[in-house]
Amino acid sequence: MRPGDVARAVGDGLLAYGEQDYSVRLTTRVDDPWDLVRRFNKLGDLLRRSHDDVFQKEMMLETVLGATPTAIVLDNEAGRVVYANGTARELLGDGQPLEGRSYDDLVAELTPEVRDALARPGDALFSVEGADRNDVYDVARRFFDINSQRHRLTMIRPLGRELERRDAEAWKQAIRVIGHELNNSLAPITSLVHSAQALVEGPRADKLRGVLVTVEERTRHLGMFLEGFARLARLPRPSPEEVAWAPFLAGVQAVHPFTIAGALPSGPGWFDRAQLQQVIINLVKNAHEAGSAGDQVEVRVAPADGGVRIQVLDRGQGMSEEVRRRALLPFYSTKKSGGGIGLALSREIVDAHAGRIGLSARDGGGTVVELWLPDRCPPSADSASGQLARR
Repeated sequence: MRPGDVARAVGDGLLAYGEQDYSVRLTTRVDDPWDLVRRFNKLGDLLRRSHDDVFQKEMMLETVLGATPTAIVLDNEAGRVVYANGTARELLGDGQPLEGRSYDDLVAELTPEVRDALARPGDALFSVEGADRNDVYDVARRFFDINSQRHRLTMIRPLGRELERRDAEAWKQAIRVIGHELNNSLAPITSLVHSAQALVEGPRADKLRGVLVTVEERTRHLGMFLEGFARLARLPRPSPEEVAWAPFLAGVQAVHPFTIAGALPSGPGWFDRAQLQQVIINLVKNAHEAGSAGDQVEVRVAPADGGVRIQVLDRGQGMSEEVRRRALLPFYSTKKSGGGIGLALSREIVDAHAGRIGLSARDGGGTVVELWLPDRCPPSADSASGQLARR
């Protein structure tokens, strides 16, 4: 083979490589002054190994995606589904392929609960009634570019087992807390009753008044604790409405003073007036109890991320990272007389509005509690555990 024939053979081989056929090799028994054949074959070996490696990874990824209980759907800029795993096909398409279908048309066929959850701009929870129970799902969305095109990845994850496990843990924690509080109140009451009996029968009857005052105090504390527990359990679903910010915050200021920092949104908020008022009162009250004077407690309200952000800032003693992490848990409190209900109740209310709440340290000292509520977003579905129904 002459050098010109070698060049043509290499060119033909490169065309084969362009079609992802990496099996082509050239014989080395030729006149090859430019060493093209050896380099071509070496390139073929490298491309074949790389192709096999990518293929193995794709097979592994496909196996993982096929086995996951999470439904995964990928659609492109045109709104067409370009990938859906087996769980997504079963959950959303009755087992039929979804690739090539319009994402909007696919969502339009689903139940109202699912449509509402998938229409929300951020992550969401929803529940769907089944034959004998409800199923709860978590929806997460992520956006990224593939070949310069914007793609949306939608993941729908069932939460049944996780919620059952967390419910069991919550009940155990509630039982421990209730038992602890009951013992703390009943043990001294029992002891004081015995002391009262001895005083009545003895010459020191004048001491009986102090004993009865203590019994009353412990009984009142126990009643307040049980009332707080009941409030958490019977929180009604919110009834959102349009609420003007200025008069709403003025009403809260009449209960606990604070300063409004910055301009308020020009448009109204969308929330349950009584429930959010309770949240702001709880947070401002906590700020005062943390050592902040009225003029050091600030409330800021501003549009953010398709909703509204509400911040309550104080210059109190602040919280450690561990305390901030646990502060939203029911019955957790660092205050001597606290029941640990206020922040937990606030979290329940914000969650019921499909919002978020978090705590952070404030620069210069103090604490920032931040809420985010969506604009005109229906309340998140209650936690429960069934099959995702179609309309």
